[in-house]
Amino acid sequence: MKARDLMAIKLIKISSVYFAIGTLLGYYMSVVHSYELTGVHVHINLLGWTALTLAGILYHLFPSLTFGKLAGVHFWLHNIGLPVMMVCLTMLLTTKNEAWTAEVAAGATLTVIGILVFTVNVLKNLRA
Repeated sequence: MKARDLMAIKLIKISSVYFAIGTLLGYYMSVVHSYELTGVHVHINLLGWTALTLAGILYHLFPSLTFGKLAGVHFWLHNIGLPVMMVCLTMLLTTKNEAWTAEVAAGATLTVIGILVFTVNVLKNLRA
């Protein structure tokens, strides 16, 4: 199996975990009628489930996206930044402690940089 396929498979498997977490969080909020974690729920589903699934599919379908270092940089920044952002946002919202703001911002910054690297990679390397 090629390295590009391994990364694509890893992204899709990771995204499936985010899908389960996002769904369970949404279910929990519905059961307890508390929606203070809606922002966490939405970001887990969008940036975890949807974005990582699509990235994995693109890396699989277009091998040119996996040449060079950009794909690996995207993989690691996205997969480090997103959980940091989500855990810290959960802590900020549940404790109402603004001290978590810097950690949320740090995770968000890593995630955004990862997504921008992915965008540059697609614009630079996507070929038929």
